Amino acid sequence: MRRRLRANLEVDGVSPFWEDRLVADYDHCVAFRVGDVTFRGVNPCQRCVVPMRDPYTGETNDGFQRTFVEKREGTLPEWANRSRFDQFFRLMVNTQIPESEWESEIAVGDGVTILGERAFETAE
Repeated sequence: MRRRLRANLEVDGVSPFWEDRLVADYDHCVAFRVGDVTFRGVNPCQRCVVPMRDPYTGETNDGFQRTFVEKREGTLPEWANRSRFDQFFRLMVNTQIPESEWESEIAVGDGVTILGERAFETAE
């Protein structure tokens, strides 16, 4: 699955779909820190066709998307903001990093701290 989903950052030791906590409503983001870098969780990431393909051969698994959508909808945590899922082929979180943090670095083992919801215009 890692080769299919190709996450830029993985958080270890959390429950399934933990990352849904990093998404608020349409007018807000969720600020969180990884090490010394502040991120803004913007929305659940809509998946492209890549996860449906075998990462080694490129062959399409015709049942992958249907199964994924059924399982994702059926296991969406009660606390998740369901309104952010216009469809359920979504996994992971799209983020923004404030320009002031662009030169900062994160490292394997850095902790994650959720700072809370912020209106987009006051997110810094």
